[in-house]
Amino acid sequence: MSLVLCFVLGIQPTQAAVPTNELLGILTLAAAILILNHSWVMTATELTRHKYKVYASPEERKTHAASKADVSDEGINEIERHLNTHRNTTENTIYYIFLAIIFSLASPSLLAAWVWLLLFPIARLGYTYSYFAGNDNLRGVFMSLTLLSTYGMASYLALSFLFR
Repeated sequence: MSLVLCFVLGIQPTQAAVPTNELLGILTLAAAILILNHSWVMTATELTRHKYKVYASPEERKTHAASKADVSDEGINEIERHLNTHRNTTENTIYYIFLAIIFSLASPSLLAAWVWLLLFPIARLGYTYSYFAGNDNLRGVFMSLTLLSTYGMASYLALSFLFR
């Protein structure tokens, strides 16, 4: 699907260059959305820790005279959900950043840049929401969209080298 969409969005031969101002603007918007998403995940995790008295370190437990055994099953499940969201977001964002940098240096068409660079962070917001809400089906849709974005950038790069 990414390959087909690359043809629809337009493929330009690779021309390594410093990104244009418009492309830098798109990257900045994508980064801002990812920072917003990460801030949401961190804040929600800390609020969940506070709500269920799930302390992050032995020192915190000692300060509050608490132990791991004091945490309810619901608290354990909720903090696990938040930590999994955090880990998944971090793992997937690394690949996106790597591809986005290379993609931006290859002088992509602006339409392709708008779609591939912004689809990922917007889908990450949806993924975070659906993970916190416990909606597996919706989470799968948003994960697929993040993959479509990364495959789209990779496909675009591969095709742009073929069409020199």
